[in-house]
Amino acid sequence: MWEATRESSIGQIVRLVFRRPDLFPYPEELASFEPPASLSRNPSVLLDGKLENEFKEQEGISISPCTERSVFSTGTATPSEEKDLEAGTAKVWEGSLPSSTVVISANDPSDYGAKPSPPEEVPHLNGTNQGPGIVDWYSASDPSNPQNWTFAKKVWITTQMGLYTFSVYIGSSLYAPSETQVMTTFGVSYETAALGIALYVAGYGVGPLLWSPLSEIPAIGRTPIYIVTFFVFMWLALGACVVDSFAGLLVIRFLLGFFGSPCLATAGATLDDMFAPWKLPYVLTVWSSSATLGPALGSIVSGFVVMKLGWRWSGWELFWLAAPVWVIMFATLPETNPDTILHRRAMRLRMCTGRSDLICEEDLKRSHMLTARQIVVDALIKPWEINALDPAVLYTTVYASVLYGTYYSFFEAFPLVFTDMHGFNLGESGLPFLAFVPGLIIAVSGYIIWFRLKAEPVMRREAPPLYGFPESRLFPAVATTLLAPIGLFIFAWTSRPDIHWIVPIIGLMVLFICVVIAFQCMNFYIARCYPKYSASLFAANTFARSSFAAGSILFSKPMYEKLGVGGGVSLLGGLSVLCAGGMVFLWLYGDKLRLKSKFAQSS
Repeated sequence: MWEATRESSIGQIVRLVFRRPDLFPYPEELASFEPPASLSRNPSVLLDGKLENEFKEQEGISISPCTERSVFSTGTATPSEEKDLEAGTAKVWEGSLPSSTVVISANDPSDYGAKPSPPEEVPHLNGTNQGPGIVDWYSASDPSNPQNWTFAKKVWITTQMGLYTFSVYIGSSLYAPSETQVMTTFGVSYETAALGIALYVAGYGVGPLLWSPLSEIPAIGRTPIYIVTFFVFMWLALGACVVDSFAGLLVIRFLLGFFGSPCLATAGATLDDMFAPWKLPYVLTVWSSSATLGPALGSIVSGFVVMKLGWRWSGWELFWLAAPVWVIMFATLPETNPDTILHRRAMRLRMCTGRSDLICEEDLKRSHMLTARQIVVDALIKPWEINALDPAVLYTTVYASVLYGTYYSFFEAFPLVFTDMHGFNLGESGLPFLAFVPGLIIAVSGYIIWFRLKAEPVMRREAPPLYGFPESRLFPAVATTLLAPIGLFIFAWTSRPDIHWIVPIIGLMVLFICVVIAFQCMNFYIARCYPKYSASLFAANTFARSSFAAGSILFSKPMYEKLGVGGGVSLLGGLSVLCAGGMVFLWLYGDKLRLKSKFAQSS
């Protein structure tokens, strides 16, 4: 209980405000804590050792450099423990650390209070090392390592990420039933009123370009970004309920998307912090379901209440959903970024040992390699360079944009089909989105079964980062890629008053199976083939598809009015046919493309 409180935002704020580490102490702050043997030196000993080293150099005595070695050379995780230990073999960052760098760890895997036994080989115990000490996990079973947390704790954090993501994503479509009343209240056109959805979607496309790089900085981490931005999101949702100007409403809608976007930018990274690569796809599949289901349910949740009580109630519903989720996260969500956890550990060890040279690996890496300009280039410019020069990445960006834009175009198509043709009222017109629920269940179940039987056994045998042949993991997308045009053509050609409304809804269900599986396969492929650039590529992909979706919200209704629902949706079906061919090509020839790419992992 105390440990959970300490790791939450409440515990961290209490420690910071009252400057009382003893309220929620870490092991390093306990009187019984004994630092590792390599930390048992005080600054005077270090200085004496340095002077001794200089004296030996003057006398011509050879001094051997510090030996780099694996921290966990004697401790590894076993599959039977079901700990999902990704960090079972922590290592020194080769090629970037000075040769005199010392890795700081203990040998006792469980007891922080007892004095650890001396390591097999502790370099420069006499204080003669001149490089910094790298602070790492104390053991392979270090309870501070997110990979070693209990399964129940991982499930609880995953649940919070799902609720958080659902709360943000549902906000885009909660506004949809309000458009007609917004037009009347502020005297604007339909296309102008639709900006309320478009700007929200654009906001959570822009946000990851900022929040994703910030969350990777050890001094910041992920949880503070979640808590601060979602707090702002919560009160912006309240502001949308009381705003009296249309311009103010649009500004708030954009800011809602922008401040809600960390769930999209870094929630996947939070899950990656806790789960092994062969377990991560299961969790990501379930978590991403909350992102895809949110917009589908928004119109259903707000449709009836807007019809009875007015357009402002869609904002109240968003506030009532976001507020309790924020309270839960504020009270119980710990930091999961391992670099941030080690950064804070290094700070505590510097205090308790008096050694100012202790530092975590990521901090040392950034101090040696990353400038502000390089960070900006990697976050904002590099992903677009890769999109321009790597056809595989460009294809995934284009295909994701087409699927996402098609998804959001239905917010404009549904009123034309189910209200105008079949007589649904405002509340009922959102009910066809329920077709996405069985589609989601079929897609998630089928993907998980396939991954368990085919992909996971291979990943457990093969070496990272590819874990085997990554193109083979595109097979589910290839097998279902034609479901997108089939579902669209069913919807397009049966959206008529003389055909029962259930038939186009069946087309939507078929479409959604393809959408869910395609996103899972493409994201997994990018993460494995471009590990060095995956974070920035995902942020760029999110920006591209959200921008296209925002545009589709604005051009969809004029397109449907000009071409008819059948013609407009058939046009989208034709685009999906072209994209389906690209998926098959990537499945067959992706390995050859990787060999020619200077960005991809080829082996």
